[in-house]
Amino acid sequence: MSVGDAATGPRVLFVYYTYTQQSLKVVEAMGEVLAGRGCEVHQAPIEFTDSRYSQRFSSFPLLHLYRDLFGMIPAQARAATGEIRLPEIASDRAYDLVVIGSPTWWMRTSVPIRSFLKSDEARRILGNTRFAAFVVCRRYWSFNLNTVQKLGIERGGQYVDGIHWAFAGGQIKSLLSLLSYLGSGQSRERYLGVRIPPTNLQAGDLEQAREFARRLADRIVEPSSVGADQS
Repeated sequence: MSVGDAATGPRVLFVYYTYTQQSLKVVEAMGEVLAGRGCEVHQAPIEFTDSRYSQRFSSFPLLHLYRDLFGMIPAQARAATGEIRLPEIASDRAYDLVVIGSPTWWMRTSVPIRSFLKSDEARRILGNTRFAAFVVCRRYWSFNLNTVQKLGIERGGQYVDGIHWAFAGGQIKSLLSLLSYLGSGQSRERYLGVRIPPTNLQAGDLEQAREFARRLADRIVEPSSVGADQS
């Protein structure tokens, strides 16, 4: 796919799913950088519409923390897919770069992202197109990122780069922190009487997202286009 012309700049599409809005923070930080480099930036948040799963994610925080959260383990274990919906902007034009934001659910790529990457729509969006990926998660990022890369390439995409963020704390305390946040919607210092580290993205993480966006911009923005924008 050719790079966009100087008048409109390269077209960049962010396809992502987010429940806690952490991935959206990354998308917005990266989008600002890419737009500043002359790119035409669009967002395509995935809507998780599958009736088997969507109700539990219809409000934040989770209404039934343990039932809703641990209830996703069987679907994740069998690498299930489900019904999703993307905005029309995702497939009504060609893009020079697609960036996929993939949260980790129980050590794997989440059902909504996996559903997208195994769909015919993903083949239309990613075919012969460069794509990158980012993972925002508690701990297990590598399997997720590798899966996004593998499935994206299977859909005809050309993988260029990836990045991840993992939340603070070890195996147990990071889980307690996430459970506390998903159940209350607040960042608290203790959960079940145990002092816990902060969860979610922290100071400096969004600057890393901006730096990643700068690297991506270097791949798709013609130097002459940048000069024209600055003149």
